[in-house]
Amino acid sequence: MVNRQKLLDLYFLEARAKMVDLAAFLDRMDRAEGECDFRLTALLKAFEELRHSGGTRAERVLLALSDPTTAPIPAATSKAACGAWPGNP
Repeated sequence: MVNRQKLLDLYFLEARAKMVDLAAFLDRMDRAEGECDFRLTALLKAFEELRHSGGTRAERVLLALSDPTTAPIPAATSKAACGAWPGNP
C-alpha cells in the first residue's frame, strides 16, 4: 500500500494546479455578466462533496453531476453531453 507522503509527493502539484484552474474559472464566472445555468449550480454542489472524507469523494462528485433517472428519454435534445444534469436540486 502506498503511504500518504508518497501520494503527496506524486500528485500534490497536479492537484494544486487543478485547484488554481478551478478558482480562476470561478473568478471569471463572478466577473461575467448574465445569469448562470444549472451547470454552475451542479458544479458548486459537487465541490461541497470534496469537504467530506470517507474514501468515496469521486463517486459523490459524479453523482452530484449525473442524471439519477433510469427511464430513457424519448429523443436526445443535443448532440453532446453537457456534463451536468439540469434536474439536480
